[in-house]
Amino acid sequence: MSVIRPASRVRLAAVLGRRTRVLRRSRAHARARARRSRLATFAGAAALVLALLLPLLGAWAQGAQAQSSQGQSTQARRTQLVVYTYDSFVSWGPGEAIEAGFEAAHPGVDVVFVAPGSSGETLARLVSELETGGTTADVFVGISDTQLPRALARGIFIPLDRARLSNLADVPEDLQFDSTGHVVPIDVGYVSLVFDSELLKAEDAPKSLDDLTDARFRGKLIAIDPRTSSVGHAFLMWTIAEYGDPGFVAYWERLAPNLLTITGGWSEAYNFFTSGEAPIVVSYTTDTAYSVTYDGSERYQVLAPRGEAYRQIEGAGIVRGSDQVDLAHEFLNYLLSAEVQELIPPTNWMFPVNKNAALPPEWEKYAVVPERAVHLDPQLIAENEARWFRMWATAIAR
Repeated sequence: MSVIRPASRVRLAAVLGRRTRVLRRSRAHARARARRSRLATFAGAAALVLALLLPLLGAWAQGAQAQSSQGQSTQARRTQLVVYTYDSFVSWGPGEAIEAGFEAAHPGVDVVFVAPGSSGETLARLVSELETGGTTADVFVGISDTQLPRALARGIFIPLDRARLSNLADVPEDLQFDSTGHVVPIDVGYVSLVFDSELLKAEDAPKSLDDLTDARFRGKLIAIDPRTSSVGHAFLMWTIAEYGDPGFVAYWERLAPNLLTITGGWSEAYNFFTSGEAPIVVSYTTDTAYSVTYDGSERYQVLAPRGEAYRQIEGAGIVRGSDQVDLAHEFLNYLLSAEVQELIPPTNWMFPVNKNAALPPEWEKYAVVPERAVHLDPQLIAENEARWFRMWATAIAR
């Protein structure tokens, strides 16, 4: 048995170490050669697969490009009908259902609603666009009978071809408020006062317009600007019909301390009201029907002082300069159909103008038709409106 001395162990370790390193390098080289071999094999296989796939990928890319081009072409071929209207008509009114229904009946048509604010604000935008170079609008929906004189004076609408409006035959003559033939009626409602029965008892509510000026209602009325809202406009016209010109000025001076605020549009006013900011708001006689239908509550009650309310008819017309006159006529006729008119009560909370449109059951009990519907002659409004606005603004500022 040989004995390995310490020095020999060192030398042996060095030799073994060199052999181990050589062996490791040899194995490493072998593994590298194997990897290179496998990589070469894989690269060859990949090249073969790629060669086979390239024609297929090219065909797929061409097909995808063709489909994209076809989709873009189809989109480009869709005809847009741009409809200006007020905000609530689109946000929770019948706008979405009308869009879907008309597009379904007219493949290739894209109805685009533009609703920047109240009817007065939208009308002001349209007027500004027409007077500063043009507008994209084809149709305006929601102009009230009290706003019509302003629109006619500025030439906003083109004369309509009644022969293309077959559904107009189902609209009573007394609701066809535009004798010039530029606008057709789409709904009718009554503007009055609505009160919150949780904040104000029915026996304490005002019984007349004059009663509304009483000091006990200080800061309790939300009104709406007549210059920017058809609802506010209707209420101002009601006070003019009631107190005369210039008697309405003194009335608004007495009413001013009782105004919590004057909003730019109906939506803002009603939001303030339902938030409990004030117990009385200028609104529609269908509000109780709305409250019962959606909230199951009779909390919001309609006031018709002395059985009166101001009648408001909303209409629609084709905007001057539209290049879609034929399609716009079809759209107006669609608005007058019983199908669309039956959407009006449960979505826009106005009465339909088509005599064949059915009313929801709740309306028989809760939607108020006043004993006397107040309204002023549109021509009288046209001749005096600007002056009345100035007088009203002065009265509430005092």
